Amino acid sequence: MTDAPGPAPAPAPAIGETVRDTHRNRLGIITDHLGPYIQLRPLVGGREWDANPDHIEPVSPPEVLSARLAEVNSRSRRPRPSG
Repeated sequence: MTDAPGPAPAPAPAIGETVRDTHRNRLGIITDHLGPYIQLRPLVGGREWDANPDHIEPVSPPEVLSARLAEVNSRSRRPRPSG
């Protein structure tokens, strides 16, 4: 009996790639790999967060487009500051 090697681990996602943090159910853009974590930034900017690589999954281009469109639509419904 021979020990067949298991599947190779998936390569770490690249900086700039858009992924889903399944723990938080949020999409983010990878900005860095810090220690055991991946640092993500929201698609439209904002505060970064650390994600466990085990909770990261790729997203398709249509999913990214849909998320960006939803954010633009949300911003368009907010009242504008008067000034």
